[in-house]
Amino acid sequence: MVVGIGIVTFRLHDCRSLKAKRSVVKSIIGQMRNKFNISVAETGSNDMHQRAEIGFALVGNDRQVVNSKADKVLNLIDDLGLAEVIDSEMEIITL
Repeated sequence: MVVGIGIVTFRLHDCRSLKAKRSVVKSIIGQMRNKFNISVAETGSNDMHQRAEIGFALVGNDRQVVNSKADKVLNLIDDLGLAEVIDSEMEIITL
């Protein structure tokens, strides 16, 4: 079994409230879930208006497939253009 996990940190320039932040984060999370059917959640920076952290995980039986899918997830996030990606981490674990 191969597990891919990732954390993406965003800067949200136009958000002046937690309500505006929640709207952007929900949109990003929803598109990630719909397109790739992966587990995804906001994992940090919950009280900051202009910063968000989203974590995701996916499971498979082939390391190359998991790596490819994780790369596609990161590309989708970047292509959405809803927020500036300031950091991303990805790890693939073989169990």
